[in-house]
Amino acid sequence: MEINELSTRARKIRTAYHELEIKQDGQPWSTEQDALAFLTDAGLVGRLVMAKQGSWPTNDHEFSLDYKIAESIWWLSALADANAIDLDAALESFLRSREQHLE
Repeated sequence: MEINELSTRARKIRTAYHELEIKQDGQPWSTEQDALAFLTDAGLVGRLVMAKQGSWPTNDHEFSLDYKIAESIWWLSALADANAIDLDAALESFLRSREQHLE
């Protein structure tokens, strides 16, 4: 999947969730709440990696590692969109800077 497709699909899903949040809470989540939700999922990625490596007790987790990594990418796309960041351009710039740094 291309980054632009990811961004478009993620935006549509986030918009649908905003509508659910309005029904539930009377308003959509703020960008800060989205960031906290991302951090929660990122923490779960850490726990699932630890469990996979045997250094965290395994309970039959509700979600798999690949699901939580994908959800974290989705959250990052939503956060980039909410902050008017072109994800494709940001990734290109970051990767180029790391490649140059390592040369």
